[in-house]
Amino acid sequence: MRYPEFLKEGGVIGVVAPSFGCKTEPYCSGLAHARERFIGAGYRLKEGPNCEADDGVGISSTPQNCGTEFTTFYTSGENDVLMSCGGGELMCEILPYVDFDAIKKANPKWFMGYSDNTNLTFLLTTLCDVASIYGPCIPTFGREPWHKSVQDAMDVLTGKKLTLKNYGMWEKDSLRDADHPFVPYHLTEKSVLMQFDETGTKTKAVAMKGRLLGGCLDCLTNLVGTSYDRVKAFTEQYKEDGIIWFLESCELNVFGIRRAMWQLEQAGWFQYTKGFIIGRPMLFGQDIMGLNQYDAVLETAGKYHVPVIMDADIGHLPPQMPVICGSMAEIETKGNKLTLTMELR
Repeated sequence: MRYPEFLKEGGVIGVVAPSFGCKTEPYCSGLAHARERFIGAGYRLKEGPNCEADDGVGISSTPQNCGTEFTTFYTSGENDVLMSCGGGELMCEILPYVDFDAIKKANPKWFMGYSDNTNLTFLLTTLCDVASIYGPCIPTFGREPWHKSVQDAMDVLTGKKLTLKNYGMWEKDSLRDADHPFVPYHLTEKSVLMQFDETGTKTKAVAMKGRLLGGCLDCLTNLVGTSYDRVKAFTEQYKEDGIIWFLESCELNVFGIRRAMWQLEQAGWFQYTKGFIIGRPMLFGQDIMGLNQYDAVLETAGKYHVPVIMDADIGHLPPQMPVICGSMAEIETKGNKLTLTMELR
């Protein structure tokens, strides 16, 4: 696994829009304020041509433009790390226009984003053997004040922190909108971890160790069986380490989650699994025809007789822990407290 250099003081943050850009509120104000904060902290920004574009469908611009922008910025020596403008709907369509061969030959570079950005955070790791960060997009850094999770993301990007703890409370309903682009997270819900041991029995403490791999299920299922699906080769390469799958979902209902887990299993992705850590789904608490969000995952995950942690601080319902995709990790829980330690080897 190749690990990029961390962002140094006075370094250049490249900003790209491989999915949605920051053309509408609250995202354009979020980008503007994040820009001010980073420049005030001594960093420089170099923004791609699609950051404030809106001539695409489900993404900032055309797939060709988005793929070219990402390749150009990743292989350029004019920026040190990359942040995404946001998530979206159709980033998968840019993949034919991303030059992964050029990226493999370039010096590795941190790319951070989540949701639709799974199409790149996941493929950088599985296709190019480069670690990436599944974490917040740049408008989040424009919120005031920064939540601890946002500071954690910055600390991971700068190499100051590789051990994280979960945050205790989470946001079910956001107060951020076009008129209030900078409001902090609206934390009203207590975090309660659902944990299952190797036998599928609910427990209060688990531990797992392996190489982190994952992202948003909505995106991962689209990659199965395509020319970008090199997961079996990747897991074979790192079988001695084993894989901890970190997964979360955006628009999937409980049946969609169950189908997604089944699909990844049938594709052979879960070979050499050491554990699962599952983020809160956007449709939290949904129960359809007797199926809830826990059974939707456990029907598949339970077959591997490994620990499973659910309702973790990963993904769409903030706050989210920044996860280094491709890193070695140890995860331990005790009650509702979770500790994630990542190692770059």
